[in-house]
Amino acid sequence: MADAYHHGNLRAAVLERAAEVIESEGPYSFSLRSLAADLGVSHTAPRHHFGSREGILNALAVEGFQGLAESLRAVRAEGGTLLDAGVAYVRFAADHPGKFQVMFAPRLLDDGDAELAAARSAAFAELTGGVDTLQDRGIAVEDSAAAVVAGWAIVHGIATLALSGNLDTSGIRALFADTDLLTITRRSAGLLFGVPSGEESP
Repeated sequence: MADAYHHGNLRAAVLERAAEVIESEGPYSFSLRSLAADLGVSHTAPRHHFGSREGILNALAVEGFQGLAESLRAVRAEGGTLLDAGVAYVRFAADHPGKFQVMFAPRLLDDGDAELAAARSAAFAELTGGVDTLQDRGIAVEDSAAAVVAGWAIVHGIATLALSGNLDTSGIRALFADTDLLTITRRSAGLLFGVPSGEESP
């Protein structure tokens, strides 16, 4: 089985498997040895690529922030609003729950890692830049910094509630006639941004 991981494929396979384990069991539920056993390779093979368990978590977070930045950048390139960016944020979290958990768990990561810092900064630059779209649509923003925090808080909160299962166990999801997560996001975040709940994205 090890032959399947030549030419750098092992690195991608380790990250994919780690994300799967984190999604189902949380970020503390794997070791380099367990990932190697899952993939049928030598227990030292993952260490060659990542050095340590923290190295795997950092790499997952880097990939996550890069992917989030790409998603938000695509929304901006298509002329989307800050609300559209918020929906894209929740979609990214739902599509990549393992990475999303790690991205926002700083105690698990090496904040001195330059690649991680750059990826995180790029993602947040896209979030902060989205406030300009409110002004473009005639929505007054007296405090742009507060608007960034408020916007991020609501979509991150929705994503976290959904991934943790609390959106369902609380019964809140049942209040919506349409229980699609992205519809819930658009309606809820739309209240903050002064967008009628029935308005569709461009």
